Amino acid sequence: MSSIRPSTEVPSPGGDDPAPPIRRPATGRAVLVLVLVAAAAVIPLLGPFAALDGTGEAAAPGVTGVALLRTVLFAALCVQAGEPFAARLVRRVPGAPSVDGPRSWSAYAPWAGFLAALGLASVVANGNLVPHTVSDLDIAGLYGTRDGTLALLEVNAFVVAALCARSRRPASALAPSAVVVVAEALRAHPPAEHTAYLGSALTVVHLTCAALWAGGLLHVVRTLRRWRTTAPGAGAALLGLYARVAAVLLAAVTATGVCSTLRRMPVSTVLDQLVTTAYGRTLLAKVLLVAVVSVFALAARRRLRHGDPGAACAPARGEVAVMGAVVAVSAVLTALPIPIRWS
Repeated sequence: MSSIRPSTEVPSPGGDDPAPPIRRPATGRAVLVLVLVAAAAVIPLLGPFAALDGTGEAAAPGVTGVALLRTVLFAALCVQAGEPFAARLVRRVPGAPSVDGPRSWSAYAPWAGFLAALGLASVVANGNLVPHTVSDLDIAGLYGTRDGTLALLEVNAFVVAALCARSRRPASALAPSAVVVVAEALRAHPPAEHTAYLGSALTVVHLTCAALWAGGLLHVVRTLRRWRTTAPGAGAALLGLYARVAAVLLAAVTATGVCSTLRRMPVSTVLDQLVTTAYGRTLLAKVLLVAVVSVFALAARRRLRHGDPGAACAPARGEVAVMGAVVAVSAVLTALPIPIRWS
């Protein structure tokens, strides 16, 4: 007699066909994360050369490395600022689960920012050139220059932020994060620049609002994913609360961005420089990406008003993805030559 092997297929309730394979959403999310990380790396690596092509402008040495490091630095800053901001919004949501929240990233983001700031400081220590050996670095020289002092200030601020994130009051990490914002604003506007302090003030507001907007949205979307089965009503309330605050942040980002652009590009030359300079081309790409983010945001809010919080999560996730590209393009913008202010 031949032996009968037991079937390993589970019959479906309505027939003899095997059951469909179990879906593995975690695999899809992992692939999506890898694609987004690759895109975030490609933009700073290839963006400067694409923007400079045909403009006749010369790129600074190591422009791709600087753009990549500043992308990591800006992303770390967004996570540090956005998580406490979003957590405060969560506490204002009626009936929000007290323990069912996403895992905090703010304890790890400062170390990524520290490594990026350390890499940027090494570039400054080598006379704004990419160092190839340790002997190229002039560490003591950092204390004697304005750029070197600001670079060291950012390195130390990220270390303090990492320690604060592990303390009993993780929200205290916002203080060193503010130091990084101010240092970045001062670095972007040297004293020789016309109305440098006004430019620094605009950059402080612009960078702060952008970090709260991007980082807060990331944490809100992660929270919605955790609440989609346990507290969908609270998730809808959180997204609506964030939307109202995000509208104010977007207005501030837009206003300060326009003012900063007009400081460097007078009205009569804006249209020309947007297509003929690397800075202008990158700025135009950033504006278009922000417009795409706004479209995703409007789609999510519209679905939310129609009483479909589950459907609102899809455009909100798209908003986060495009926002990551905005962060990378903003980093490229800081590494490109400043446009000539035509009279």
